[in-house]
Amino acid sequence: MTTLDAPLMKVVGPKAAKKLAALDLHTAGDLLRHYPRRYAQRGELTDLVGLAEGEYVTVMAEVEKVQGRKITRRPGYLLEVVVTDGRGRLTLTFFGTGARVPERELPPGTRGLFAGKVSFYRSGNGIKRQLVHPEYKAVDSREGADAAREFAEELIPVYPATKGLTSWQIGDCVRMALDTVDVGPDSLPETVRQRHRLLGLAEAYQGIHRPADMAEAGRARKRLKWDEAFVLQTALARRRRDAAALRATPRPPSKDGLLAEFDGRLPFELTAGQRDVGEEIAADLAREHPMHRLLQGDVGAGKTIVGLRAMLQVVDAGGQAALLAPTEVLAQQHHRSIVTMLGPLAEAGRLGGAEHGTRVALLTGSQGAKARRAGLLDAASGTAGIVVGTHALLQEHVQFADLGLVVIDEQHRFGVEQRDALREKATGGRPHVLVMTATPIPRTVAMTVYGDLDTSSLTQLPAGRSPIATHVVPSANRAYWNRAWERIREEVAQGRQAYVVCPRIGEAEGEESDLTAGDPETEGRRPPLAVLDVAPKLSEGPLHDLRIGVLHGRLHPDDKDAVMRRFAAGEVDVLVATTVIEVGVDVPNATVMVILDADRFGVSQLHQLRGRVGRGRYAGLCLLVTDADEDSKARERLDAVASTLDGFELSRLDLEQRREGDVLGETQSGRRSSLRLLTLLRDEEIIKAARAEAGALVEQDPELTEHPALAAELAALIDEERAEYLEKT
Repeated sequence: MTTLDAPLMKVVGPKAAKKLAALDLHTAGDLLRHYPRRYAQRGELTDLVGLAEGEYVTVMAEVEKVQGRKITRRPGYLLEVVVTDGRGRLTLTFFGTGARVPERELPPGTRGLFAGKVSFYRSGNGIKRQLVHPEYKAVDSREGADAAREFAEELIPVYPATKGLTSWQIGDCVRMALDTVDVGPDSLPETVRQRHRLLGLAEAYQGIHRPADMAEAGRARKRLKWDEAFVLQTALARRRRDAAALRATPRPPSKDGLLAEFDGRLPFELTAGQRDVGEEIAADLAREHPMHRLLQGDVGAGKTIVGLRAMLQVVDAGGQAALLAPTEVLAQQHHRSIVTMLGPLAEAGRLGGAEHGTRVALLTGSQGAKARRAGLLDAASGTAGIVVGTHALLQEHVQFADLGLVVIDEQHRFGVEQRDALREKATGGRPHVLVMTATPIPRTVAMTVYGDLDTSSLTQLPAGRSPIATHVVPSANRAYWNRAWERIREEVAQGRQAYVVCPRIGEAEGEESDLTAGDPETEGRRPPLAVLDVAPKLSEGPLHDLRIGVLHGRLHPDDKDAVMRRFAAGEVDVLVATTVIEVGVDVPNATVMVILDADRFGVSQLHQLRGRVGRGRYAGLCLLVTDADEDSKARERLDAVASTLDGFELSRLDLEQRREGDVLGETQSGRRSSLRLLTLLRDEEIIKAARAEAGALVEQDPELTEHPALAAELAALIDEERAEYLEKT
């Protein structure tokens, strides 16, 4: 017998181990945790009609027709084997003299497993599916009624595979591992297993790889999901316990300071949600332990005012607050809006400034030397109670007199290393941290449900916000296409303004948008539309007599600021832009947005973009222009965005499509994950139960001295890099 950490070479031999390494499987434990994607039953054939082009599949089907023929061009022989599930058909195509082998081994009536990449080809009047040179394995029949029935009901695990390594080859390796590996002591405490009626680990591995029936496979999956949830929750429970021991300078509210004066000057009433969330944050800031709170609110819910009130509370208590924005456009917008909202309260020491005021400094990478020196001095001396900036705030020479609060706008734009660099600038213990986002990205949603962040939600829109109607516009329909530009002209004729958003600036590399890179739906298509191409065509075509401005990330910051100022002042009718306008840009007179190649953007990004219209007393209109087919996943995404304005609902859709990401690592896209079976949306109950169990265990045994198997599992999950990541997060 061998152990879970044994190299695969010792378990399956060097040749198979080399192939398995292509799937990032290196140890016996890696292989046993490479779980079946689904199960095929010998008596049930795979639905062939639903196979998608470009998909690598393993199907079970029956040979219907075999036809081989000589061809004049090389390689001289062509074999076509047609397999069926009773409804659909799939052609297996083999070339060359080697095609004689499958011709002998796959006579009509043979059932088998066939693996390969699906391609489409035109034949006669229709499109047919084929696998070229697929791997195959014939499934033999058995004699006797009982034996045949048992054989037909047997489950065949279908594993995620790759080119040169079929599902059944992986299955053979797994069987070798199951027969030779000792899984060792169980990391899930026996009391937890008994309370939740869970299988033992060895039994679970057998049950998921060699199930007698689907019920056994289900029990095994539940146990192994618990493993993932419990180890993760133990890591987070220990982190929460450690965080509770950190110190922060309390920043209690003041009855007659800046915040009270600011509230008295507000020309509108705060919503009930804004008041409630403000009280939660105020209580956190008054404590001796650092706040780490996520403020999630839908587009336009008024997060900025909540964040500003928190910053003013810290300034009242003698500290400073830093607001980190992802782009220069947004940093400048935040700076302007905060200075405008504070009025004389932002002019401390200046003529006309309020007696109890402060300063609001701006620091960006492209500032002139004089403005930058002034901002750095105001931050270091404490003259500026609020410092707004981009990544420039993270540079070593930026110092604060007493940094008490870090407010991060749209946190998914910043990596953990960047956020940590800003927090390290605090001198009196850890600063409090407030993270704001309009549509939680998958990893943030995951961390929230896993219980690692304190969460506040704004669901009520402030008075005066208008509804936004969203429609999908198929670009192939010229009538719809022309109508989109007519709507812009109609709005401008009534004195209002519009945005036209493009996925890229004008060159192929280094674009700003969250394009669906690597998506099979976008491969082989034309390049996405670009601002520098679209703007002149609109000026010469459907919007020829309107005032058109251009905005993108490669403009000089002064030029970007000038364009935004002109647009805000109503001197530009239509702003053709990239996603540089995605967050924070507030022009109440803008009522219509046309997003070109909308299927090239993510769900969250589309929701953020359309939030730029309908910000005043006029209703907003967002048109999602696409050439995606009606039955495609891309079109499904757009229809979902058009069907709801609920950012929280859309975040769940985003999570379903992108998954949670690696909760303990730096990946946020969701493509790589340490979670193999556990999924956030379907397994919330398991996650909650595991959190309660892990919290109780860590409370009783924080060093896990009584649970060595769990401690070892935790050490394997959280290597040195991830431990450092957890500490910084």
